[in-house]
Amino acid sequence: MRLPRSAAGWTIAVFGVLALLMGAVGLVWPEALLRMLGFEVPATRAAGDHTGTFLIASSMASFNMGVYYLLATVTEWRSFFRFTVLFRLVTFTVFSIAVLADIAPGRFFGVAAWEGLGAVATAVGLWWDDRRAGPGAVGGGGDSAAGAVPAADAVH
Repeated sequence: MRLPRSAAGWTIAVFGVLALLMGAVGLVWPEALLRMLGFEVPATRAAGDHTGTFLIASSMASFNMGVYYLLATVTEWRSFFRFTVLFRLVTFTVFSIAVLADIAPGRFFGVAAWEGLGAVATAVGLWWDDRRAGPGAVGGGGDSAAGAVPAADAVH
């Protein structure tokens, strides 16, 4: 895998690696992930408690998302970068509301903050890359032809 070619690409790569790693932790050692997020880990679970099932699903989604982010980084898919800014801000909002409404523990706000800061970092990276490239440059404000659709050899 090649290194990111832009500031925005680096922000997406960092998030991708962490999403992949956190997903793997949740699949291999779910109790550790729950503790990191501020959730209690009881010695036993009551009948009908599907926390483990939900954790497997969410960890697998995180793992897959990490792969998607890394693929977007390798292909410098700037439309995807921009898309993530909006939806990471939505995630920040939803997670923050969950903490404020006492649906999630206070430590879960760290996840919200990570999403919000990641969105801002990617937005700043996109702005910086566009400014550095200048108007009319390939990738300046839009996708390059190579970055818009992954090349066949980029997947191998």
